[in-house]
Amino acid sequence: MISIRRTRAPVIALLTATLAVTACAGDPNRRAKIGGGVGTAVGGAIGSLLGDHSTTNTAIGMAVGALTGAGVGHYMDRQKAELNEKLAEQQAADQLSITELGNNTLQVGVASDASFPVDSANLTPTAQNTFNSIANVLKDYDKTAIHVVGFTDSTGSTQHNLELSENRAQSVAQFLGSRGVSSQRLLTWARGETEFVASNDTETGRAQNRRVAIIIKPIVEGQEKQAFTAPPNLGNPQFNSP
Repeated sequence: MISIRRTRAPVIALLTATLAVTACAGDPNRRAKIGGGVGTAVGGAIGSLLGDHSTTNTAIGMAVGALTGAGVGHYMDRQKAELNEKLAEQQAADQLSITELGNNTLQVGVASDASFPVDSANLTPTAQNTFNSIANVLKDYDKTAIHVVGFTDSTGSTQHNLELSENRAQSVAQFLGSRGVSSQRLLTWARGETEFVASNDTETGRAQNRRVAIIIKPIVEGQEKQAFTAPPNLGNPQFNSP
């Protein structure tokens, strides 16, 4: 169970929330129906769309600590530098990328093909080594919220792709949790076959669209809620026209 603790206060249980997705492969509006993604808190049977619960978000922020002033940028810069150092080999092999999204937010984009067998949510041994390195950095920078976002290409049905992206995001988040990243900081989002970064007309493009993104947001004092709201659209507008 996910729990949030204030100093010397009772545990605050997160409310369960369910997002029903109704779409089929033949529906021309299927992207719009699932484009917002499914958001879930990780760590147990209780899930919540945390972005819609400001009180809960603020409580989590207060529990893990918050950053202030100019220290926010410095903190995130140090974290990015350490991620670059620990993951240099994977970046050189084009297995992942580390970028800035603005507002002191970082993105670690990991190729699904380098992480999972085909149509599976089980992490490969190689991927476990990669995510272990990521976890070792994230657990040392605990004043951040960690969003794990799953994506697929457009092959297969909408529902299957949504479920696969959700399962893969959950698999990564649970692995990070098992390596010491607090479950209070972890959220997963399933975006299925939306937010493409390349064309689905080629195998190379489809491979780029099959991915998992780790979005790292600083928890800023007085703005704790923002760290736990849904990540922005992570696709390339060129490949996501209506």
